[in-house]
Amino acid sequence: MDLSAYRNLWRTRGVAALLSSALLARLPATASMVPMAYLAKDAAGSFGWAGVVAGAYSVGMAIGGPAWSRWADRCGGKGVLLVTGLAWSVLIAALALLPTDLYRWMPVVALVAGAFVPPVTSTLRAGWPRLVRGRDLRAAYALDATAQELVFVAGPMLGALVVSVASPRTGLLTAAVAAGISIWWFSANQPAPKAHDESTGTRLTARGLLWHRYRLPLIASFGLMVMAFGAVSIGVVAFADEQGNRLIAGGLEAVWALGSLLGGVVAGALPGRRTSAVWRRGLMVSAGMLLCVFATGSAWTLGAALFVSGCFLAPTVGALYERLGTFTPDSVRTEVFGWMGSAGMAGGAIGSSVAGGLVEAFGVPAAWIAATALTAAAALLLIRIPPHRPAEHDAVDPVDAVPVRPVDAVPFS
Repeated sequence: MDLSAYRNLWRTRGVAALLSSALLARLPATASMVPMAYLAKDAAGSFGWAGVVAGAYSVGMAIGGPAWSRWADRCGGKGVLLVTGLAWSVLIAALALLPTDLYRWMPVVALVAGAFVPPVTSTLRAGWPRLVRGRDLRAAYALDATAQELVFVAGPMLGALVVSVASPRTGLLTAAVAAGISIWWFSANQPAPKAHDESTGTRLTARGLLWHRYRLPLIASFGLMVMAFGAVSIGVVAFADEQGNRLIAGGLEAVWALGSLLGGVVAGALPGRRTSAVWRRGLMVSAGMLLCVFATGSAWTLGAALFVSGCFLAPTVGALYERLGTFTPDSVRTEVFGWMGSAGMAGGAIGSSVAGGLVEAFGVPAAWIAATALTAAAALLLIRIPPHRPAEHDAVDPVDAVPVRPVDAVPFS
């Protein structure tokens, strides 16, 4: 393991500020989910209503993500981030201050708030190739995937902490204020995008961007992966409930995330001197899920299996980011990551709902059987994706070095 890639990253101007500000800018959105759920439950007296509100919020995110990402490619990420960040903060504050007797309007406000979630993740991933290249770029995407694990763990914990010491309304208001500050800082650190030159070809349409022999399988594979992760989360909750101790669920999720954190750090420190195929990493994720199928006998064995399977998550997701960025022109790179995020949201929702039915019908191991099948399918989709090669350490972006021709709109032909 060689840590020089991380040293080079931190020495590169703009990298530390971009990653730090992105980490903080992503926290409010994840931290708001727990207070939102409790606010809806307290208003209607039912967690079913909390699910309705959360579902409306997710639908809004899936709709708004690609649209705002597309605008960021055309108008610049800074302006889009400032507009959406301010709008999201106002809407979340409005949701927090909505009178209890108007709780039936909560899904509407949540839907609109979800549509204005700032495209922090997509602008971050589109910005990495503008700052670093080659091995440093692979380390940046691995570090990005690892930082995302921190966000998913820390965000809900912070939201739950504010709810426990204050109230759900305070939790949402805190997230609104934090978003206004952190997103402003992140927008100020945006790297300058490359100007699109129409002489090299017209800007890709949404169809031309997605219907591509490499981009479409990468996005679909990511959706299947997140679908599997949603199934695992349901499996963890069901296992803890079966054991009669719901606190086990939090511990198992933390162990799973810890494995992913470790795997991401190690992957980013690899020398990168060998050809690396992303489908192999996907297959290792599937093998980790299969290991969990046979480890549901106790919390200790399942925790160990989850840690092992988690070690492959961040490296695989980071490789998906890197490959998608490599095969997408800079002029539409933010948008393509926006579509990737929407695929992930749809996958997570489907995976959770399907896994719930499977667990009810066939027991807890069914969640990991489903996750094994889904991640194996994701790996199969990635077989024809060109691997990362050491030669890609060149300073020229392989996509931006060639004109975008009309054939790119129908690349499966």
